[in-house]
Amino acid sequence: MPKPKIAKDTPLAEITLRKYEHPKNLQGRELVRKLCLSIGLLNPGDSRDILVDIFLVLLKSKADGPLSLEQIREKVIEERKKGRLTMLGIAPSNLRRQLKRLRDLFLAERLPQGYRIAETATLAELFREKIEPLILQNTLERVKEYLEAWDKP
Repeated sequence: MPKPKIAKDTPLAEITLRKYEHPKNLQGRELVRKLCLSIGLLNPGDSRDILVDIFLVLLKSKADGPLSLEQIREKVIEERKKGRLTMLGIAPSNLRRQLKRLRDLFLAERLPQGYRIAETATLAELFREKIEPLILQNTLERVKEYLEAWDKP
């Protein structure tokens, strides 16, 4: 008898939230790193942290307008040199993949001219207007539906 096919469990949306200490003494790259850890863009102990530098570059360049992939790559290399970090993960294909992760969380957007922080809004605004209602609230509602489905007699 053939094995039944099992559908792949692919989430429609996903977010991981972590609570860390207050950020009062953090700044620059370390603050962005903790933010990435807090919203699940980075996992504790990850050595592949190129996403932190990409996000940092977009945040620092917010007033300059959209950046092309090559401009992002050049600025990421500068940031990593300043921090004496390895140049792992700077391939254009990896940069695009990491930018997609930022776009999926509504933190960055792609325009014909390049990439930028979404709508040039503040991070707090993006969280409040995009992540909370579109990801968190919808996910909580769906979890409640599963709970209620189980509880039905």
